[in-house]
Amino acid sequence: MKQIIIDTNAWMAITEFKLDIFAALDRDCDFSYRVVVMQGIIDELEKIISEQRAKFRQAALLALGIIEIKKIKILPETGDVDDLLVGHSKEGDLVLTQDSALKKRLHKPYLTIRQKKRIILIS
Repeated sequence: MKQIIIDTNAWMAITEFKLDIFAALDRDCDFSYRVVVMQGIIDELEKIISEQRAKFRQAALLALGIIEIKKIKILPETGDVDDLLVGHSKEGDLVLTQDSALKKRLHKPYLTIRQKKRIILIS
């Protein structure tokens, strides 16, 4: 079973793209997986809530609500989130991100959102 770690910007894309990320994962991933999130990503979402304007604040609140309702496992890792995601990528975990700089650092395969509605595997 693959572990998928959803990056902060992918959580924010739920609101921006009006994307049901879990339906998209079910539709587009033909392998068994479980979604997890790192504590560092939770911290980034909470920082957005406290510092950003209303549009971004609402997206971050929605993301945290989904994480809580879906009971997504939280990995207790903090620090530089991008570095941690690259480390997980090297270990074989899939990272779902929209961050172009991070995509260049990740080991393939990884996941990204295309056409605001599909999740594709980049290998």
